[in-house]
Amino acid sequence: MKFPPLSLRTKLILSFLVVIVIGGVLSLSFGSKLVKSTIIHEAQVKVKHDLSAAWMVFNKKLSEIREIVSLTADREGLHQAIKNNDKNSILRSLKRVREEKGLDILNLTDKNGIVVTRTRNPGVIGDDQSQDEMVREALQNGEAASPQIVPREELLKEGQDLADQAYMEFIPTPKAALRPENKETSGMMLKAAVTIRDESRTVLGILYGGILLNRNFDIVDRVKEIVYKGEQYKGRDRGTATIFQHDLRISTNVPNEKGDRAIGTRVSKEVNQAVLVEGQAWIDRAFVVNHWYITAYEPIRNIKDEIIGILYVGMLERPYIDTTNRVMLTFTLLAALCVVFLLVILYFATSRITNPLHKMVIATQEIAKGDLSHKVEVNSQDEVGYLADSFNQMTANLKTANQKLIEWGKTLEKKVEERTRELKEMQAHLIQSEKLASLGKLAAGIAHEINNPLGGILIYSHLLLENTPKKSPHYENLKKIVKETSRCKDIVKGLLEFARPKEPEMSQINLNDVLNRSLAIVEGQALFQNIKINKKYASALPRIVADGSQLQQVFMNVIINAAEAMNGKGTLSLRTSMDTDGSHIEAKITDTGHGIKEEDKKRLFEPFFSTKEVGKGTGLGLAISYSIIQKHLGTIEVESREGKGSTFTIKLPVLEESKND
Repeated sequence: MKFPPLSLRTKLILSFLVVIVIGGVLSLSFGSKLVKSTIIHEAQVKVKHDLSAAWMVFNKKLSEIREIVSLTADREGLHQAIKNNDKNSILRSLKRVREEKGLDILNLTDKNGIVVTRTRNPGVIGDDQSQDEMVREALQNGEAASPQIVPREELLKEGQDLADQAYMEFIPTPKAALRPENKETSGMMLKAAVTIRDESRTVLGILYGGILLNRNFDIVDRVKEIVYKGEQYKGRDRGTATIFQHDLRISTNVPNEKGDRAIGTRVSKEVNQAVLVEGQAWIDRAFVVNHWYITAYEPIRNIKDEIIGILYVGMLERPYIDTTNRVMLTFTLLAALCVVFLLVILYFATSRITNPLHKMVIATQEIAKGDLSHKVEVNSQDEVGYLADSFNQMTANLKTANQKLIEWGKTLEKKVEERTRELKEMQAHLIQSEKLASLGKLAAGIAHEINNPLGGILIYSHLLLENTPKKSPHYENLKKIVKETSRCKDIVKGLLEFARPKEPEMSQINLNDVLNRSLAIVEGQALFQNIKINKKYASALPRIVADGSQLQQVFMNVIINAAEAMNGKGTLSLRTSMDTDGSHIEAKITDTGHGIKEEDKKRLFEPFFSTKEVGKGTGLGLAISYSIIQKHLGTIEVESREGKGSTFTIKLPVLEESKND
């Protein structure tokens, strides 16, 4: 099947449409990856901060337990009861503290670590706790507080209920690592121990207490309340927290498929390896029970710095994926609308091209019939209009003799040569521009390498100059070498300062003092002998945070430029003040020199641009000054009229605390 030929308008529109669609697809593809990576990165940063907040809650709970045990151990009544061996009084007192403060255990041992009072199960006493890591640490250092794994036999001493609270059977969990066990009988406890001493520092015993974390949801729910404030997404909590005993969830608000707490499920194999085996933090997406979360895991360590569990916080990944999809859908719809809008514009725009060409087609048909007087009526002032004029001229020339046709051919050839020459010149200019751009990049890279040889040349030329008599014919040549080498070194130094500006060393400074120091350095030069200096500084200016030496460099550059603009004769005015809203300090430096041309003001802060004579400036001073002021979050502006002088205004921000001083 043969398709009919396409019109010029259709070809133009299709060509533009292909370019627009390809560009749009590439932009959307790149944009989708960029938006997704940005949103996920921000979520990972947030979950890292959330984990820090979870540690604060975890450690605060541990500190509360240590404080309860410590304050209880300091009670004078307890000391007296221990000395009097009043076991009933000790039991009543410690039991009341345990119940009021919500502790799971609170026990007392003698100075050898033998339990003399067990408040939860008073009938079981006399067992040796001296080898318990917390009790042993308290005996050695006075107190200890840390998470601890407590074996089932120790939990049974406190009561069957506490052992049952710790007992958990493993629930099969997708992506979890294989373990030979299928249950956990021990428990994780936040535990503190304190040595009890009398007024003579004699050890009376050890008091230790703690809270079992297995099936205790106070910490994880507190984290969820503080960090995520109960926010939900499509009926699910956006944020969750978990305490793991090894890789087992013992306290969590992560829901399982039934919506209950996922107690007894386990962490994924990848997280297990990274956190429990390698001891590293894990901040990435992870499969948690039955959903993908953006998660943060860090190991929980006991008092021996052994990894005994994991603290976790995580946010549902789905909201961030949906946000990314919504953003990209919005972008796609906007792109589609733009394509439709561009097609409408293209339709009318191509009419300006195709209509004159259609007239020319009609004209060629008439000329083919022999009507050489027919002309194309096109009024556009573009290439199509030029083509129509040339066409009309061509038909007129067909009536002339062969000689005129030859002359026209020569004229046309000449025009082609001129156009070709122009194109070659433009191409040469473009190549030269690219070379200059590359040279600029290379200059910044090799400036350091040039600086060292220049330093050597300068040193040795100085030495030769000092050892050469002034009457020697080589003296002036050596003097020129020193001068030109110094100038080259200044240019390289300026280039380095511009290409690799050092970071400002911030401190509180007084702007008036910096301006005075800058003026004091330069005003002794011969250039300033016939210059009148007027200073008008605002009093009680707030101190600003800036690099004084870098600002001094800026002021000296502007002041020296002003003196050179006046040829060493005129008035130099220095003024400082606060701006109208009190957010910036202004320093104005005004001269009565020859001023700056309007076309030069636009290029004034460009590197290597200078209005001075060749050899008298590097063209980097104001560019470096501009860069320094930008790093101080300030601005530098210039007002100038030819023959009337110039004013440079430097504005620097004032910190809020400086305003209040």
